[in-house]
Amino acid sequence: MKTVIIGDFQEKVDQLLIRHRSILDSLSKYQDTNARVNRAVTKTVTTCGCLTVNATRQNIPKDATFRDYKQYMDSHFQGNLCENCREIIESKIGDNLFYLAALCNILDLDLDEILIKEFNKLSTLGHYNLT
Repeated sequence: MKTVIIGDFQEKVDQLLIRHRSILDSLSKYQDTNARVNRAVTKTVTTCGCLTVNATRQNIPKDATFRDYKQYMDSHFQGNLCENCREIIESKIGDNLFYLAALCNILDLDLDEILIKEFNKLSTLGHYNLT
């Protein structure tokens, strides 16, 4: 199978997007797909049970530096995604990526360039970019 690169994906979205070419339609569909990703993750806990959440305050020592934070941070998830939940979440994220690419097309933005710029910014600024 051919490896799809971001530019190819964005071009395919441009070819296939017909109904939601309006910026307002695409924004609302993007928002909707964000909610569907959130809902799919939530259902792994509330419906399937393949994951559980044990959320507590992050326990970070007072003398820890920002670079040290990662070793103290917890995702609060326990368990592993079952195959069904994995497929659903992957599908919902795929839908979300579709509308992200659609927004880029409408705004004449190159998603590949955006990712490269963000990667370079993260690589250059590292942790300082996130503070």
